[in-house]
Amino acid sequence: MPRIEDPAEALLRLRSGGKAAVAAALAALERSPEAAQSLSLLDAAYAHPLGHVVGLTGPPGVGKSTLAGALVRLYRRGGRRVAVIPVDPSSRRSGGALLGDRTRVASDPEDPDIYVRSMAARDRLGGLAEITIAAMVVLRALYDVVLLETVGVGQSETDVADCADTVVFCVQPGSGDSLQFMKAGILEIPHLVVVTKADMGSAAARARADVEGALELADGDGTPVEVLGVSAARGEGIDVLLAAIDRRWEWLAVKGRLALHRQGQARRWLAESLRERFGRKGLERAGELTLAPDESPFARLAKMARTLS
Repeated sequence: MPRIEDPAEALLRLRSGGKAAVAAALAALERSPEAAQSLSLLDAAYAHPLGHVVGLTGPPGVGKSTLAGALVRLYRRGGRRVAVIPVDPSSRRSGGALLGDRTRVASDPEDPDIYVRSMAARDRLGGLAEITIAAMVVLRALYDVVLLETVGVGQSETDVADCADTVVFCVQPGSGDSLQFMKAGILEIPHLVVVTKADMGSAAARARADVEGALELADGDGTPVEVLGVSAARGEGIDVLLAAIDRRWEWLAVKGRLALHRQGQARRWLAESLRERFGRKGLERAGELTLAPDESPFARLAKMARTLS
């Protein structure tokens, strides 16, 4: 019987093993997410988070990939290690990611401290792939920052709120996105709103004013949502955006906010996973889905799955 690697050893090996080791671990996780080795790694990674998870969401063509590339360059300039998960449309033939990861996010393939892994959305309508949460948990235990770029399917992009610590919603000037997303309730999700292509002058100024007006009507979590203008192609406003993201991270670090935020996410992941596997009745049979502060949702899911099967 093959030896199950100690979870702490697995994390240490990944942290020192470079991109090849990370790629192998994520490939194994994608192939066999319920294998004992995968669950051990997920439990260890969940217990030892390191990085800030930043979600970039918004409609197709808004410039999320260009923005992600600009953020990666600035993070690296500051010495921070970065992982990027671009969630791509799915190939009808293979079911895999239709676009290559580096065709969307410009990064230096020779830099050992940048890791990019694209994932296929498959039939998920929430803007993220099914395996994204597990991959994110592993990557946030290894990198200082994890950027999640959603597939860009429009008004159904809400999964990112249950995956990221900070959600950045991107709006394009002249597109009417602010009004459409206000109707869909998606402006209740972001912690920061970015008007991309801010070099478009009056159109960008109008878009920013529209978003600020829409946010006044949104029912968020009570914390102010900052609206910023950037031109990623020109490198304008990226440093201001990064500073705003860092302020959000500092705010989360106070009074146990981050732990509370992630615990709420974990409960929702657990409920959704049970619903997908066993349906509404299975979820009802599971009873109250509370998690202890240090309890892994992956271990809890495996235990409950055995009970409900």
